[in-house]
Amino acid sequence: MKTRVTEIFGIRYPIVQGGLAYLAYAELAAAVSNAGGLGQITAMTLGTPEKVREEIRKVRTLTDKPFGVNFAIGQHGRPYEELLDVAIEEKVPAISITGGNPKPIFERIKGENIRTLVLVAGVRQAQKAAELGADAVMAVGQEGGGHLGREDIGTMVLIPRVVESVSIPVLASGGIGDGRGLLAALALGAEGIEMGTRFIATQECVHASEAYKQAIVNSKETDTVIIKRTLGAPGRVLKTAHALDIIEREQDGATYEDLKDMISGRANRAYIYDGSEEAGYGWAGQVIGLIKDVPTVQALFDSMIAEAEEGRKRMEAIFGAKVHG
Repeated sequence: MKTRVTEIFGIRYPIVQGGLAYLAYAELAAAVSNAGGLGQITAMTLGTPEKVREEIRKVRTLTDKPFGVNFAIGQHGRPYEELLDVAIEEKVPAISITGGNPKPIFERIKGENIRTLVLVAGVRQAQKAAELGADAVMAVGQEGGGHLGREDIGTMVLIPRVVESVSIPVLASGGIGDGRGLLAALALGAEGIEMGTRFIATQECVHASEAYKQAIVNSKETDTVIIKRTLGAPGRVLKTAHALDIIEREQDGATYEDLKDMISGRANRAYIYDGSEEAGYGWAGQVIGLIKDVPTVQALFDSMIAEAEEGRKRMEAIFGAKVHG
C-alpha cells in the first residue's frame, strides 16, 4: 500500500497504533512495526526519563523498523519536557502528540529529524497542527475509545471535513478495527488509520489483563459510556460499575476534585491490569462490537489487508456493473 503516510513514516501499511496509556510498551510497539505499521510507546505513563530511555532502547532490540513515542500532554499539566529530551536524544523516528497545546513540542524538536503526528477531533485543531508543521494529523471520531472531542462528531463526517481543510495527510481514527474500516477510511479521503482498542485485544499487548481483553471481545457496540463529560474532557470507556458510578456522580454535580481519585491513572490500572470492575475503568471504543478474537498483531494485519483487498474487489465489481449496465 502506498500513501503519503507510508512514505513519510517509512512503513509498509498506513496503520498507526494509538498511544494506549499504561499499555503501549515495547512488545506491542515492536510487533506493530514488524507487521508493517507504526508502533508506539507511551511516554507520559512511563513517568521518568530513565524508563522512557529504557523502553525506547528495548523497542530497538525487538525491531529495526520505524516506531513512535506518544506524548499525551493534556493530563492536567504534567511536565513532559525531560521525557521529550530523551526521545530527542535517542533520535526516535516519530513523535505523536495527544491532548493539550502541541506548540511547545514543535518548537523544541525544530531542526530534529523527527516525524510528527497530532491527534485532533475537529477541523480547527487540524488546521492549527498543520500550521505548526505537523507531518500528519489523526482525526478521531466520537466512536473512538479514550479521550474524544467535545462536539460528538462521528468519523464518517469528521474525516472528509478534516481532509478538505488541510493539505497534510489525514489518518482516520474512531470505530476502525478491521479491513473494512481501513478501506472506508481511504474512501473518505484519509491516507491511513490509527487504531487503539483493536490493539489492546492482541497477544502482544502483554500488560492488559485477560479480563480486559475478554471484556472487549465479549462486549457489544452498545457496551461503552462517556465519562468526564461534565469536566470538559469526555472519554469513552467500557460500561462497568465504576464507570456508571462516575457518571452518576457527574450528574449530581461532582467536581474534578470530587472525582479525581475515581478517574485517576491508579483507577485505570486497577481495571486494565487487575480486572477490577468495581475499582477501575478501561478505555474502549464502540469498535468492540466488531472485535471477536485476540490474535497476534501479525495475524491481525494479515486479516485486515486481506479483508480490505476483498472489499476493494467488491467495489470494483459494483462500479464495473454500473459502467457496463
